[in-house]
Amino acid sequence: MISANFYYGTGRRKTSVARVRLLAGEGEVVVNGRSLDEHFGNAVDQAAILMPFRVTGTEGRFNAMIKVEGGGYQGQAGAIRHGIARALLQSDPEARLPLRQAGFLSRDPRMKERKKYGLKRARKAPQYTKR
Repeated sequence: MISANFYYGTGRRKTSVARVRLLAGEGEVVVNGRSLDEHFGNAVDQAAILMPFRVTGTEGRFNAMIKVEGGGYQGQAGAIRHGIARALLQSDPEARLPLRQAGFLSRDPRMKERKKYGLKRARKAPQYTKR
């Protein structure tokens, strides 16, 4: 049997989808061909994105090649974290308990609510006039 040379995980958050591949390496993270710092800058807490590595004790063991699309920077960061957690679970099934307790395996179900007719936004109604 040939062992896989990478581990794959798909993460989702809001309208963002992240495809994560973990390869054995020194802990380098590449997002859409750029480093994590170049892609997000100061907009996102990068330690929160890499938290699944810290929870499972695998910091510096894997390089992450990530392709993310859709949504804004917060949604993309959440999708990357979800994808990393799923890929780590594929690499080591024993990591399920710490990842589950930290809440990294659950997809965040919160989505933008659709606009309804007769309203200005999803819930904002036009101002009521009595006369």
